[in-house]
Amino acid sequence: MSHDINFNFGRKIDRRTMLRGAGVALALPWLSSMDAAFAGVTEPPRRFVAMTLGLGLVADNLNPTKGGRDYELSPYLEPIADLRDQFTVVSGSSHPGVTGGHRAEASLLTANPGAGTGRSRNTVSLDQYMAKHLGHHTRFPSLILSSSGSTSPSYTENGAMIPAESSPSRLYARLFINDSPADRKRQANNIRQGRGIMDLVADDAKRLTRQVGAGDRQRLDAFFTSVRDLEKRMAASEAWAERSKPKVDANRPNDIGNSKDFVGRQRLMSDMVRLALETDSTRIVTYHLGGSGGVVPLPGVEEGYHSLSHHGRDEEKLAQLALVETAIVAAWGDFLRSLQSTDDTGTSLLDRTSVLLTSNLGNASSHDNRNMPVLLAGGGFKHGQHLAFDKKKNYALPRMYISLLQRLGMEVDQFATTTGTMQGLEMTS
Repeated sequence: MSHDINFNFGRKIDRRTMLRGAGVALALPWLSSMDAAFAGVTEPPRRFVAMTLGLGLVADNLNPTKGGRDYELSPYLEPIADLRDQFTVVSGSSHPGVTGGHRAEASLLTANPGAGTGRSRNTVSLDQYMAKHLGHHTRFPSLILSSSGSTSPSYTENGAMIPAESSPSRLYARLFINDSPADRKRQANNIRQGRGIMDLVADDAKRLTRQVGAGDRQRLDAFFTSVRDLEKRMAASEAWAERSKPKVDANRPNDIGNSKDFVGRQRLMSDMVRLALETDSTRIVTYHLGGSGGVVPLPGVEEGYHSLSHHGRDEEKLAQLALVETAIVAAWGDFLRSLQSTDDTGTSLLDRTSVLLTSNLGNASSHDNRNMPVLLAGGGFKHGQHLAFDKKKNYALPRMYISLLQRLGMEVDQFATTTGTMQGLEMTS
């Protein structure tokens, strides 16, 4: 779909307008306001991991009945009781205006109300917002992973979904197996050829900037700045292409061929995420655990996971679903323990890594996007609590996203349509 851009002096420029120079064409974005954020770098670095579920978690089994710090453990929290002081449970929260059931998966990390409805293009996801400002410190600005398939909740600034890597074996190769000298040289050359775009279209860009009004001139300046930022990231990629990858005391894993082994795949990929963080190959990871349709190989489970999630309050289905979801939370707990036991310059890797577990579905059976399941661990927050908000008038979950951004040192006070940090979620220092 094309758009016409109306400038202050009445002139129209077609949405498909290109900047051209030296044989290179650069398409303009839709000229809408762009946020600017400035990141401060802390030492040792802080990190972020989002683990997202496609089929939610049953609220009655996850959320304690009482808020505060002296709550009784719920059935799903019992396997991670030893980590109680390392995580926070949040109930009664969701993304304002987000609906669409399964389709709202597109809004999970963007909090964009129109993303899953087709009413508008998506916006940048939380992880990619972080990666834009902090990703240049590592070989991989971010990692986008999945338990199966390429679907992810990660979106670029232009609203394009970033395909996920689902193979732990391929991920290991990307992280730790060095390319041949010839491949490394070829990769560096390819990156180098992609640089200097703005230099090639500079004259055309200057002419266009002189033709527009003050408001759109600012928007164009922001766009050109983003192109320059991209070139800087490409330059950093060129430097990384010429460096050796880190060595680890871990063999290349064998992928789990059984697509029904949902929890087994979760555990294997979680091991790879820990290695990526420990070697500082990246500091930002999104791992999407989509909804498996098959029978998860756990004792007592006889029906497919997706079917169980649409239980309709059937007691037998709920009992089997509880077995699957308890195992998912337990595996998440083992990942937290692995970070807790990993030293990171005098503190634990968990202390420096915020780990979020959530889903776009608060109730998978009714496709309800309210009352999302939310667990947040590590990252230097004061945990050991249940933040119980209003289940009928939900608290804005993007406020947690703002807290996470600030925890990473970014000076922002807005994400999507929401401003302000999350009430009750405080930093340790």
